[in-house]
Amino acid sequence: MKILFVGDIVGKGGRHAVTRFVPELVAEQGCEFVIANGENMAGGAGMTARCLSELRDAGVDVVTGGDHMWDQRDFASEISACEDVLRPANVCASQPGRGHGVFTAADGESIGVVCLLGRTFMNSQANCPFEAADRLVAELSKETARIIVDFHAEATSEKTALARFLDGRVSAVIGTHTHVPTADQQIFAGGTAFQCDVGMVGARDSILGRDIEAVITRFHTGMPTRFKVVNKGMRLHAVIVTVGPNGRATGIERVIRDMA
Repeated sequence: MKILFVGDIVGKGGRHAVTRFVPELVAEQGCEFVIANGENMAGGAGMTARCLSELRDAGVDVVTGGDHMWDQRDFASEISACEDVLRPANVCASQPGRGHGVFTAADGESIGVVCLLGRTFMNSQANCPFEAADRLVAELSKETARIIVDFHAEATSEKTALARFLDGRVSAVIGTHTHVPTADQQIFAGGTAFQCDVGMVGARDSILGRDIEAVITRFHTGMPTRFKVVNKGMRLHAVIVTVGPNGRATGIERVIRDMA
């Protein structure tokens, strides 16, 4: 099975790039399941039901979130109707939605997906991702051998540690959040594919998908500045993970596609 994992989608331009490139990649590469991190897709922060419909039309099967999960005020009431959306699993249980699930790929096979939030250098109220991963992977393993973990975290050390912790128990641990793709894609000895960060679907001429001058001003002066999303000159970062019937990864490949 080939699984396409798309990096953090930023704003309207990011959604347009997904609409353009995901169907092409699925057809060209024979991908049977698509996961995308969508926590920044609505105006640069959060999700909406309307934005999610665009991703579904493009062929995205599961949308994962992160620390900006609830930045759009109405989404807390909308998520209950979105079975294909996962919020971080290691947050307070009273938060709406769910953080893991089993889904059906195009070939009819089942696949488990887990969304986790890091704690190192993160302004979040997350519980221990290692404890959550241990519990949820054991639960999902009863239903499927194929399990993909989206670890939405800042520190490369924390991401690598979780991936090593889960080596041999999941098909892949893919990092999101920093919007900068790393060149460390690999398959560990136990058969778990890993990349610290898959990157973003955002503007090439930007800083993390935001207006360059605004971000420079914030760093230079320390004064509050509105970070406008750049919606032109889009670049899609993704990764394709190939998983065998036993749930172990046999390949991992980075993907970059540019819009004019």
